[in-house]
Amino acid sequence: MSLLKPFSRLTGLNTANILLVENEEQFQQKLADTVVLQEKTVNVNVRLARSLPLPMENEESRPRIDLVVFIIHLTSELSFQSAETSLKYLDPGYFQGKVCFLVTSARNVSVPPERLVSVRTLAASLHCPLLCAEDQTTEGVTTAAHRLLAILKVAAGLVPMATSLYLSTLTRCTVPSDIDQQNFE
Repeated sequence: MSLLKPFSRLTGLNTANILLVENEEQFQQKLADTVVLQEKTVNVNVRLARSLPLPMENEESRPRIDLVVFIIHLTSELSFQSAETSLKYLDPGYFQGKVCFLVTSARNVSVPPERLVSVRTLAASLHCPLLCAEDQTTEGVTTAAHRLLAILKVAAGLVPMATSLYLSTLTRCTVPSDIDQQNFE
């Protein structure tokens, strides 16, 4: 079980590779299909995983992963715990603009507000973007795919004059200092 490293391989010409990590695989395949269908100018390869570390048997042929996306369903505590456990298998170089969190069910009234606060705190502590997505509608999946493609192109070095570290400083999640106060009066 080795760390997944962002710069261990050379990137392909006009190619971007994204790794979608989701414990429950509900939203992962829909999002992967939409990402591939939406992008026409760049060759996008989508890899799917339930958790990290990735298996050792394909390590030699595995392409460089430009962006790692942790999909977290706020309705499931296991989803958050799996993402949190998987983080230790990433090289610290990934946290320079090559990791983002995508949460679903943020508007669901049955989700405890503490769970969203936990995800926001985790994303803020790692200086990573936090995206919210609607996984029940086609428009929501398409919107999430567009957002991820914009981040992926920068992370893969396909956008001139932009780096993933620069984008990370603009899009990272922040936690307000008063988030501990649950009184939103």
